[in-house]
Amino acid sequence: MIYPIRAYGDPILRAECKKIEENDEFLKKLISDMYETMDASDGVGLAAPQIGKNLRLFTVDSTHFPDEEGGVRQAFINPVIIEEHGEEWEFEEGCLSIPEIRENVSRPPKLKIQYITEDWESKTEVFEGLTARVIQHEYDHIEGILFTDHLSAFKKQLLKGKLSNISRGKVNVRYRMKFPKRR
Repeated sequence: MIYPIRAYGDPILRAECKKIEENDEFLKKLISDMYETMDASDGVGLAAPQIGKNLRLFTVDSTHFPDEEGGVRQAFINPVIIEEHGEEWEFEEGCLSIPEIRENVSRPPKLKIQYITEDWESKTEVFEGLTARVIQHEYDHIEGILFTDHLSAFKKQLLKGKLSNISRGKVNVRYRMKFPKRR
């Protein structure tokens, strides 16, 4: 099932997500649906709150990046970033929940993360490069942080009108979106 992507302004995108307590058929189906939704939206990552689920879960697919050795396609359940290190580097990021906006964000190039796999196995791994960046971006989502939060106050002010338009549904995307209810 392909879910609509929650748009900027939806309160769920600002919530710190809840830990997943059990591995069941719902979780397996949700992960499968998240991959399907991510692929249908041409995304490289998708966090559960982006489809309206307040869960510590995200999927990543960095296998499409040219020159990215060690690209992965996997789900991260209840992840915890243990450490990030290296000299921060800028790279242009975008987000399915914030379409038509791309901005440079600085992040460390390497991270160590502990998580549960789709097979409910606990793992600790190190990732670097673009794969680490996608993981950091998606991890931010389950903490209620958006990539625009990493921008300067000046840059945020410049984007204010565009962000407002996105929250009101004034955006042109080829995938389904769900916009915040207007009051």
